Amino acid sequence: MTIRIDRRKFLMGSSALLAAGAAGVSPSFAQSDALRLLFWGGQDRADRTYAVSDMFTEASGVSMEPEFLSWSDYWPKLATQTAGGNAPDIVQMDYRYIVEYASRNAIAPLDEFVGGPLKLDSFDQDQLDGGKVGGQLFGISLGANSVATLVNTDAFAEVGIDAPTNAWTYDDIMEMAEAFNSANIRGGMKVMSDGSYTEPMLHNWLRQRGKELYTPEGKLAFDEDDAIEWYTMWDKLRKAGACVSAEDQALDSGPLETTMIVLGKSALMPSNSNQLVAYQTIVQDDLNMIGYPRAAAGSGGGHYRKPSMFFSVGGSSANKEKAAEFLNFFISNPEAAKVLGVERGIPCLPSTREVVAPTLDEKGQIALNFVANLGDLLGALPPPPPPSAGEIDASLIRTLGQEVGFGAKSPEQAGRDLVSGANDILSRS
Repeated sequence: MTIRIDRRKFLMGSSALLAAGAAGVSPSFAQSDALRLLFWGGQDRADRTYAVSDMFTEASGVSMEPEFLSWSDYWPKLATQTAGGNAPDIVQMDYRYIVEYASRNAIAPLDEFVGGPLKLDSFDQDQLDGGKVGGQLFGISLGANSVATLVNTDAFAEVGIDAPTNAWTYDDIMEMAEAFNSANIRGGMKVMSDGSYTEPMLHNWLRQRGKELYTPEGKLAFDEDDAIEWYTMWDKLRKAGACVSAEDQALDSGPLETTMIVLGKSALMPSNSNQLVAYQTIVQDDLNMIGYPRAAAGSGGGHYRKPSMFFSVGGSSANKEKAAEFLNFFISNPEAAKVLGVERGIPCLPSTREVVAPTLDEKGQIALNFVANLGDLLGALPPPPPPSAGEIDASLIRTLGQEVGFGAKSPEQAGRDLVSGANDILSRS
């Protein structure tokens, strides 16, 4: 995903969450009967979520107060509200952060509601397991998805070459770049955005090589040689004009509207399968979706079906049972399912999938079929990342990629700094 977290904002939010854990999360000082819902996303997701919130209010009589922010603004606000004992009743949660929030009691276990307000008998087991921390259920998956590469098919047609397929490799990027640079379409569109500081892309590349970002025990699972090779590969792509310049990539400030494929800076961009629908609403060119590039021809196993995001209940909420009722409505109500579609991923209840499938437009069908047919790209779901993984992503992986891009550090120095810095952060967590 090419969304970026501003380092200062992330660390501010992380500190606030730490303070909440140290002090103990107390009940909110301003409780009301309305359920407060906080989530990240673009306008398309907001429109769908607000509509379903209204449907729940009509069905239950429970008032809803939903609010959405961009990814980069979401986490500092959630952490700050959590530290102040004023967390929302329902929060959108990411696989990356669920361990951290659960371990600090910032979100509540949901087991007591299963079989009551929460009906999960036929819920996909892998998605249910993905929301567990220490054997307790802390998040309800809102859809299964996978990392993916968005493809501007119109741009490839304009250049006069075939768009890549799931068989493409990192070496193919350089070959396609020659065609794009020669054609010089749209003021110099590059074939690829800069994925060097995209954590999911690094993780996928490592998995294809038989490694992971982290061990099940929360230790670093790769070494300096891996990190140096990663930054060196992207440095070569950047210098050859195969990916966008560091200056252009820096325009990506978080919202979908600032990403390289929306700005017309690149024809390929790492993303997630559930985001195709949202991107197509704001891009006039036709978009398609393929997997991440292969580390080498025939290599696979880097992808996995990940909970795209969860809904969790705030640890300080005084309305936990009502919040659980909303979660159940969100994932299982047939009319809600038709509104939500696959914007958050492939639904995890078979009954919901049956309702949604006939209603999907072309892009929704592409997303569903992509996740269902990953083939040899598919590997096992990795363990949840350690609590400090968010800080490593924001303050190291992203920052070091930018520093190499702007020439402030060599790939060799960045590789060493990534490993030493990550080990230091993990040792303090």
